Amino acid sequence: MKLTTLAWTTAATVATAAAGAAATDPRSSWYIGLRKPDWQPPALAFPIVWTVLYADLAVASAAALDRAAEEGRAGTGGAGAGGAGTGGQDLRTELRAYRRALAANLVLNASWSWFFWRSRRPWLGAAEAAVLTASSADLVRRTYRLNRAAGVSLAPYAAWCGFATILSAGIAKLNPSAR
Repeated sequence: MKLTTLAWTTAATVATAAAGAAATDPRSSWYIGLRKPDWQPPALAFPIVWTVLYADLAVASAAALDRAAEEGRAGTGGAGAGGAGTGGQDLRTELRAYRRALAANLVLNASWSWFFWRSRRPWLGAAEAAVLTASSADLVRRTYRLNRAAGVSLAPYAAWCGFATILSAGIAKLNPSAR
């Protein structure tokens, strides 16, 4: 994996984390006053899990981008280790689409905090989390096509986004008039 690719994906995920953190305030009286599902993990779990997932996202994305670029340069036309073969132009198109999907996913990821925490609308946060989950599952699929190992390693990210959707909906259901 090239250091420049890893630096780019790391910077993008750090920016995402910072944008989300800027809107997040678990100590706010609004959040403390919300009813939460009994099965919500302890507060300490969230920064730990998200740190690991962001690191995984940066590494898996860099690995997928570099593997596909290597194969494109080598003229194999493949889409990653064992991935579906494509021609050179198709591979370039797939890489552009991957970069767009990654960027969109990162924007959606950071946006959840703004929808949930800043707008103080749990249902809006739950809806946005559902879109993020779909985007994350699509990103796992795209990553897998470019680099199977990276795609498999990214699967927990989509799973956690799915859990976040269910948790957000659970909070919204328990607080129908939250604002």
